[in-house]
Amino acid sequence: MGGYNTRVDYRGDSFIVQTQDKGLSAQYIESLIYKSGRLLASKRAFYTAFMDAPDAPSRIERMMEEQHKAILGQIVEGRYD
Repeated sequence: MGGYNTRVDYRGDSFIVQTQDKGLSAQYIESLIYKSGRLLASKRAFYTAFMDAPDAPSRIERMMEEQHKAILGQIVEGRYD
């Protein structure tokens, strides 16, 4: 289970975004958004629809990257102020 962990300092606040694949038994990726050490929100995206596809690992990796980047963009747009 790989993942992403990024710190963003925005308008005097420190945000941490952690995104990871929860594994084949769970079949979803999860992002956790922290602000100053406190959990603000979480987001899950399930990948059960393409589990049997031959390119499933690369699709899961792409989903993780896209979800992580989208949340980082939302932070600097002020969505989590």
